Amino acid sequence: MGCGNIFFTLIITFSVALITYNIIISANAPLRQDLPGSSQPVLSFDPIIKMPRNRKSALTNNKRLFHTAVTASDSVYNTWQTRVMYYWFKKMKKIGGVDCEMGGFTRILHSGKPDKFMDEIPTFVAQPLPAGTDRGYIVLNRPWAFVQWLQQADIKEDYILMSEPDHIIVKPIPNLARDGLGAAFPFFYIEPQKFEQILRKYFPEKKGPITNIDPIGNSPVIVGKESLKKIAPTWMNVSLAMKTDPETDKAFGWVLEMYAYAVSSALHDVGNILHKDFMLQPPWDTEIGNKFIIHYTYGCDYDLQGKLTYGKIGEWRFDKRSFDNIYPPRNLPLPPPGVPESVVTLVKMVNEASENIPNWGP
Repeated sequence: MGCGNIFFTLIITFSVALITYNIIISANAPLRQDLPGSSQPVLSFDPIIKMPRNRKSALTNNKRLFHTAVTASDSVYNTWQTRVMYYWFKKMKKIGGVDCEMGGFTRILHSGKPDKFMDEIPTFVAQPLPAGTDRGYIVLNRPWAFVQWLQQADIKEDYILMSEPDHIIVKPIPNLARDGLGAAFPFFYIEPQKFEQILRKYFPEKKGPITNIDPIGNSPVIVGKESLKKIAPTWMNVSLAMKTDPETDKAFGWVLEMYAYAVSSALHDVGNILHKDFMLQPPWDTEIGNKFIIHYTYGCDYDLQGKLTYGKIGEWRFDKRSFDNIYPPRNLPLPPPGVPESVVTLVKMVNEASENIPNWGP
């Protein structure tokens, strides 16, 4: 490791220690001075999902563009997903017409060097964390990549949609953020109240009840650009602090970085409208309905009668992990009759993208 990397590693380590100390000790002047203003209009909230009852007005305001940002490595696995994602981003933005609030798009490539898809996908090259800093948890590169992008890129839009390679946009997305609040998808497995004792290491009692931490990750989230500029460095530091704490690391596992974003958003008093229609996750969600994004994180396994065989490899299956080192072939076989609409739509959309993207393959 060169001198630059050693110095940078020391800086990261010092930052982790400092953010942890500042969170535990109440005298955190630098963090407080970075907080967004807390004066927000009074909203009428649904107590179950925190959706404003007057949500319709959020969709009838003047056009408010948001920039879509997707973090990715240069792996085959991330690359083919991002190419599919960008294909559908462009198509849905076109379908949305002149009133569409979908602005620009950036792939934040945290491999540290350009790849051969720079001309196909608008890309910002971010530097990865120094070797060993992520402790084998590559997702820690995500907040650090966002910090670099927000500091260095010229982002025209006032809002950011944080998305992921395995998202497919199924209809034009409006800007669901409003009045200083972000818009986020609520994950059932993000449970701040269940882990209050652990989270108090990072979210002191003076910041309020643990319910101020929303059950979200960083994606999908639409949030004001200026708010995200304040959240992102805290998100990075809290992620690193959580990863270096054995109790926290064991409790949160692969969703650690999601908890870190939720905590960081709350530390900066940026609440979120929890929007259950933001995305669907096949095979558990069976219909597209009013949702905007398909998140294909789960494998879809069915027998030839269209019955789900989750936990057992099906006679028909689609699982992104089957294509970790190779591209999915064009014209994937469609699922058998009886398989839900969400799964059929997913495969059709992957097929359309692969058919129309030039030079499909690594």
